[in-house]
Amino acid sequence: MAVPKSKISKQRRDKRRSAHWKLEVPGMVKCPKCGEMVMPHRACRSCGTYKGREVLKVEVSK
Repeated sequence: MAVPKSKISKQRRDKRRSAHWKLEVPGMVKCPKCGEMVMPHRACRSCGTYKGREVLKVEVSK
């Protein structure tokens, strides 16, 4: 079984882990029908369309 030869400092440990906490914004595209920003390969929540056809029934709120 492998045993560390010496203690790894907190600074070195944290430098290695720093990349794990980066936040990424998912790629967003505009809906071709309404222009709302939507994640790719998902139905638009504002108009309910996907690939040019209506897949969700969206009620208009007043």
